[in-house]
Amino acid sequence: MTTTGLSILRLADLATPMAVRVAATLGLVDLAGGAGATVERLAEETGASVSALGCLLDHLVSVGVFAVDVGSGRYRPTGLGAQMGVDAPEGVRPLLDIGSAGGRAELAFVELLGTVLTGAPAYERRYGRGFWADLDADAGLRRSFDAQMAWRFGVQAGQIAERFDWGRFAEVVDVGGGDGLVLAEVLRAHPGVRGRVVDLAPAAEAAAARFAAAGLGGRAVAVAGSFFEPLPAGADAYVLSDVLHDWDDERAREILAGCRRAVAPGGAVVVIEPVRGVGADTAIDLFMLMCFGGRERSVEELVGLAAGCGLVLRGSGPVAEGRTVLEFGVAGG
Repeated sequence: MTTTGLSILRLADLATPMAVRVAATLGLVDLAGGAGATVERLAEETGASVSALGCLLDHLVSVGVFAVDVGSGRYRPTGLGAQMGVDAPEGVRPLLDIGSAGGRAELAFVELLGTVLTGAPAYERRYGRGFWADLDADAGLRRSFDAQMAWRFGVQAGQIAERFDWGRFAEVVDVGGGDGLVLAEVLRAHPGVRGRVVDLAPAAEAAAARFAAAGLGGRAVAVAGSFFEPLPAGADAYVLSDVLHDWDDERAREILAGCRRAVAPGGAVVVIEPVRGVGADTAIDLFMLMCFGGRERSVEELVGLAAGCGLVLRGSGPVAEGRTVLEFGVAGG
């Protein structure tokens, strides 16, 4: 990226990103619709101040997110702004809505200085408790997080199911598998495989509902539990999809060690993650640190973590857009 002619103030701008997030949170794109709406009507619909909302919309016009018809005074979303619609194919509104888990987490970046000085997550400094405790305390945040994870795997789940040889495993345990999206796709693609999802109770309940709706009830089970507790033992493969990057090295080793203890002889621990340089950039790495105290890792770093838990790499490669699969076996097994 060239920096010629680029002002550092543009890089440091907070007005535009916050204006976009407020627009998403208020649902302005859907309220305005394709025909547009006056600021007075939008203020009435949202309970906002007319003058303040007008100021917000005028800025969004200036950056190309909304357009305004001078004659009618109607504001309408542009093609760019339409990406914030609730049914937009980009699906980004939950990531911008500051009432959702993802949008709320992003706001903790205002405490980044404390993270850089101490290494401690900014999220807890801002909200008084860590991200996972926040989800446990607020069912709405938990639902929005599960929906966000389902969005992240919306396309990739099918790729993961097709591009890895799951058929050689009789039973797969998806550890921290959320509402069961990835496991359901694996079971659809490989009729001879059975599976279990292990996650906290709200996510496990959602997974059980997904399996029942998909007709997988005879082959898929949802288990309420934590990956910091003993896992159901004896399965052929234990899968960690987008799990390890949420945690620091010590806790990541605990998770891997739990899988190592549970896996059947000759079985596999399968890690699926964005890795540094392939699906994970410096911005998401900084977010993981700020929010969780976690980090994005290279393949070599993941292999090193696993080696400390008695696991050896059998193979690795791309498995979905932006995600890499690493298959580990038990050392000496």
